[in-house]
Amino acid sequence: MAKYGRAPDDLKILSGLRPTLGRTTEEAYAKFNELQALLHPLVSLSTLYSTFGDLSDYILDGPVPLDAYGPQELYSSSERLRARVRRDHPTIRQLSQQVAGMGGFNVIGTADKIANVMQSWFEQGACDGFNITPPRLPGGCDDFVEMVIPVLQRRGLFRTAYEGTTLRENFGLPPAYSLLSLAGDVRMSRTLREIRPVKMILSRQLLEQLG
Repeated sequence: MAKYGRAPDDLKILSGLRPTLGRTTEEAYAKFNELQALLHPLVSLSTLYSTFGDLSDYILDGPVPLDAYGPQELYSSSERLRARVRRDHPTIRQLSQQVAGMGGFNVIGTADKIANVMQSWFEQGACDGFNITPPRLPGGCDDFVEMVIPVLQRRGLFRTAYEGTTLRENFGLPPAYSLLSLAGDVRMSRTLREIRPVKMILSRQLLEQLG
């Protein structure tokens, strides 16, 4: 960030987190397994398409064909998936269910376990916060708010009231101003002469896009 003249806190990294919660570990896994049982095979297979292509003609309980290739839209993700196949030797059904049901940052367990993982990532600087993507709605959001948020608040890791009125303020980010709002603000530190070249460049870019 310093390379671009910005403070480290000007950029916030929010990691996606998919929590499957239960009052006990057993309850959490029961919820997860219930959702896994609802997966249609073709839906599960679609999650492997980018890496392996169309696997619908293969035997679901057979090995994953490492010589099959899809469009490889996300090369690094595809390579990690292939490495998992070489390491664990799952069947097509097992791998597709794992990817469909546990894609992204998936954590299964009690509120304390979820909070422990979040606290570890946050305190080690891996991220500044989390984008919660519950596996089911609306119950998944309710579980997180009712069970995990109180744990985070007791640990001093989550607010008990919002400090600002905008999303940027609550993220701890400075206000964002457009060039037009700056031009009309008497508190601006730069003159209109300094701003005018930037506006002209933007205008030229717009004209080029309009043809």
